[in-house]
Amino acid sequence: MNPIKKRMLINRIILILSSLSALIGISFLFWILSVLIMNGVDAINWNIFTFEGAPPGYEESGLKHALIGQLIIVGVATLIGVPLGILGGTYLSEYGQKSKMAYIIRDISDIMMSAPSIVIGSFVYAIIVIPMGHFSGWAGVIALTIIMIPIILRTTDDMLQLVPSTLREAAFALGAPKYKVITSVVYRGAKVGVLTGILLGIARVAGETAPLLFTSFNDNFLNTDLNEPMASLTVTMYNYATSPYDDWQSLGWAAAFILSMFILGLNIVGRLLIMKRKGR
Repeated sequence: MNPIKKRMLINRIILILSSLSALIGISFLFWILSVLIMNGVDAINWNIFTFEGAPPGYEESGLKHALIGQLIIVGVATLIGVPLGILGGTYLSEYGQKSKMAYIIRDISDIMMSAPSIVIGSFVYAIIVIPMGHFSGWAGVIALTIIMIPIILRTTDDMLQLVPSTLREAAFALGAPKYKVITSVVYRGAKVGVLTGILLGIARVAGETAPLLFTSFNDNFLNTDLNEPMASLTVTMYNYATSPYDDWQSLGWAAAFILSMFILGLNIVGRLLIMKRKGR
């Protein structure tokens, strides 16, 4: 066979196999989403947002306690994790740069990003829950913060490094101090990428269940005290979905639908921001 025709044949075979693989992956994704939407939409009603958990068979049963608990835990984790992640990424990009310490931090961050979330939950359980003697919302916040920080740190580091060094040099030439260069020039040039990393970090922790099972545990009633066990949408969804009661299973589908749409929305916004940045 002619070498050129042989290469063209191999190229077509690889292209067909790659396309089929992508099609299979996308079909599974749409299958999952379609099942989730069909079951979740049917389960959505106003009771979900106005009533707390109730025993099986009660019509006045909802997910109010889980929704508020999820917002509190993820919100507090975001308030702690975002500044720490941005400051850590700023140190790596602007101060540590190619130092040995910076490389060690980057390696540790990469390891933490790939670590199973249940391992982090077990770690927080050992150092916080056991010494305290009980589960708490704070333990859940700390577990989610530990998961979130490496994502934001590495994203911030990468995005700040993409800012041209000539912009920094121009600002220094005008007499601007380093902190002013970072806040007024570097951050402004990388704001879209940093915001994307923040959204992806929030989307990652918002869907975590295993760390919260070991830390904040759960509560069938509304509780806003972070010093006590607190309900979360992910753990409540797990408990309801695995129960033998039809009404609880329906609430589990509703929780899965709400959580999935929230995470999907955050990912779509993040992708749009990335596309906007590339378009520029």
